[in-house]
Amino acid sequence: MYQKRLKSLIQYLEHQHLDFAIVSSPKSVFYYTGFHSEPYERFMALVIDLRKGTNYLFVPALDLEEAETSAFIPRIVGISDELNPYEVLVETIGEGVRSIGLETKKISLYQQEQLKHCFSDFSYQNIGDFITKQRMKKTAEECSKVQRAVQVIEQVLREGIKSYKDGMTELELTAEFEYLMRKWGAEGPAFSTTVLSGEKSSLPHGSPGRKKINIGDFLLIDMGVIVDGYCSDITRTFVIGEETAEQRRIYEIVREATQAGVKAAKTGVRIGDIDRAACNVIKESGYGQYFNNRVGHGLGMEVHEEPSIHEKNNRTLESGFLFTIEPGIYIPGFGGVRIEENVYIGEDGNTKVLTAFPTELIRIG
Repeated sequence: MYQKRLKSLIQYLEHQHLDFAIVSSPKSVFYYTGFHSEPYERFMALVIDLRKGTNYLFVPALDLEEAETSAFIPRIVGISDELNPYEVLVETIGEGVRSIGLETKKISLYQQEQLKHCFSDFSYQNIGDFITKQRMKKTAEECSKVQRAVQVIEQVLREGIKSYKDGMTELELTAEFEYLMRKWGAEGPAFSTTVLSGEKSSLPHGSPGRKKINIGDFLLIDMGVIVDGYCSDITRTFVIGEETAEQRRIYEIVREATQAGVKAAKTGVRIGDIDRAACNVIKESGYGQYFNNRVGHGLGMEVHEEPSIHEKNNRTLESGFLFTIEPGIYIPGFGGVRIEENVYIGEDGNTKVLTAFPTELIRIG
């Protein structure tokens, strides 16, 4: 699998007439090598030297043993903290580099300056778009890994909401969920777990706090896990106690919008049409002003990947695309509802909804 991915990348680099390439984003390194680590400020990169037909994996010295165990790349270079990694890079691959492929969105100004110091006379090309395009199309095996992550987070959600008690705060319920994530085998949360109640549920990316979850509140829960390097991302909205007529109306509109988005997701349609299908339900119900963001995003090794599911995306939906559909209504001072599904377009062109947790309004307490 890694060999096939890397071969495709190398063929692209050769076509671009590059001397060598640096793949430095941790998830892309994982995609091509099977080794995953978060290096923080340290240098870590897959380096492809097309002049010599040689590939290297540069890792912090503290990750060397793990990289030697898990990486597909046989040539692994450990870099101690006291060394300048760019000098190690030059010592390893040699000088005379004239053209470099870079993930320009991932390269900082500092890193660019270091490369300029080491290779004074070079040009660079952005290879990030090719990598993004390659990663965007998920194989059935990758889909099965996301599916496993979905199964774990749905089990967490199913059991975690049973932990709710009168007077519990958002942070306390968040802690219950994150404990269960680890208990059931997740490597960790895919992103900061969101538990929002009452009027705070109108904040699409709000943070859980010490607010108590009260009777009559909407309870919006958005969370995911990483399992075997792949992410899940699910949102469900509950009500504490009995819902009001307005809460029920808003909830059912969002549920219908989510279903419309899923129904529109078919090979050959424009991605923007998925966004429009979901948003039109909300607009036609009179709540258009309360939903002003895209309807979804790609999902895989990272929780936010391509494709972006927004109305101006004219890319045609293809087999292998895996993404979320998550419309919502967010009314300041009142509360909000979001329902999120994970969708995969299979290699046979059929649409598969990976999420199975019920979308009907569930009362808690």
